[in-house]
Amino acid sequence: MQENIILVDESDNVVGECEKLAAHLGEGRLHRAFSVFIFNDVGELMLQRRALEKYHFGGLWTNTCCSHPHPGETTLAAATRRLTEELGFTTALVEQGSFLYRATDPLSGLTEHEFDHVFVGRFVNVPTPNPAEVMDWRWQAISEIETELSAHPERFTPWFPLALAYVR
Repeated sequence: MQENIILVDESDNVVGECEKLAAHLGEGRLHRAFSVFIFNDVGELMLQRRALEKYHFGGLWTNTCCSHPHPGETTLAAATRRLTEELGFTTALVEQGSFLYRATDPLSGLTEHEFDHVFVGRFVNVPTPNPAEVMDWRWQAISEIETELSAHPERFTPWFPLALAYVR
């Protein structure tokens, strides 16, 4: 099934739409995206390990949830939708900021070129991950994550440390 995403300029103004995979070819076309960070009551972050079958950056650890809004869908609505699709729960989300980045997956050759919106929420139960999206998950203190990021950045998606700066 074809999935279109929103193309934007460097100020996040909509300039069109494009099929998702096509937007990730070559140098990548700048598109709107989001990264969700879910914390528990003791301040630990829920990390997910992306399923190996993901079209890019499979098997890497990252923030709780990330994806793209569909044309006509708000970024907040998309973040809520994908949190349910990937991890089986919803919670209130608040936007913390946004940033631009570009990164190419050396295995797939696909490129993320995104205007990424960062959202934060709270959850205290056990998620029900979709195995097509998430191969593992864990709660972890930010200080421990930062130590692991410094020692083994190759274990994480390239956008994760950039987005993490907005929730510290």
